[in-house]
Amino acid sequence: MLRIAVQSKGRLYEDTMQLLAEADIKISSSKRTLLVQSTNFPIEVLYLRDDDIPQSVASGVADIGVVGENEFVERGEDADIIERLGFSKCRLSLAIPKEIEYNGLEWFNGKKIATSYPNILRKFMEDKGIQIEIHVITGSVEISPGIGLADGIFDIVSSGSTLVSNNLREVKVVMESEALLIGNKAMSEEKKETLRELLFRIGAVRQAEDKKYVRMNVPRSRLDEIINVLPGLKSPTIIPLADDEWCSVHTVLDQRRFWEIIGRLKELGAQGILVTPIEKMIL
Repeated sequence: MLRIAVQSKGRLYEDTMQLLAEADIKISSSKRTLLVQSTNFPIEVLYLRDDDIPQSVASGVADIGVVGENEFVERGEDADIIERLGFSKCRLSLAIPKEIEYNGLEWFNGKKIATSYPNILRKFMEDKGIQIEIHVITGSVEISPGIGLADGIFDIVSSGSTLVSNNLREVKVVMESEALLIGNKAMSEEKKETLRELLFRIGAVRQAEDKKYVRMNVPRSRLDEIINVLPGLKSPTIIPLADDEWCSVHTVLDQRRFWEIIGRLKELGAQGILVTPIEKMIL
């Protein structure tokens, strides 16, 4: 039985449970139980605080875990990064009161900075040759300058709205972060086999992200032009229709270029364009 450590609440919890659900791994939604076993896959979920996950995986209490890159780097535990999951993205940034003039990192020399990530901040400032006083605080770091506890902060930033509401402005991005799947270095071969199946399912889900399956009827006389427009995975599927002058084309399009490409297809005579979402995609 493979044991995965998952954050017990918050956005990372929600994103992780959604990924497992899309991989058809059924887990009870109740978080009152610390350890919950899947009903259809050899995996059990251990709900923990996010800052406890790196140590739990490194020590073997859990075999794998989903954790923010920021927490993994801060804790410095000896575990493998198995996969970058691409969700729960944020950044660790330095911020100061918005009314203060800022001319570069030298501003921080001799200043007191409040943070929940002292190790990342200390290493960054030492590498830059800047001396600061670090005030470690857990939770509500952003209020520190307003109550006179610190000159600036070093904290997680997503949208930046929390900084704005506390009259702060972001002046330096120190680290980009996303969800990581980490693993214990001494995992048994049996558990590695289960992990490989899990990664296969996760890969199929992630391949389908932002992809659309498109079917259309196109004039056979414009077929070569239309194929040249399509950036599909391989060559599109061409199906003859009852009318010899027309055929049906099936392909996969990336959401980012979807409307641009659809517009060009219509100009080339494509009709009856049908677009459906893709749940899984196995290459």
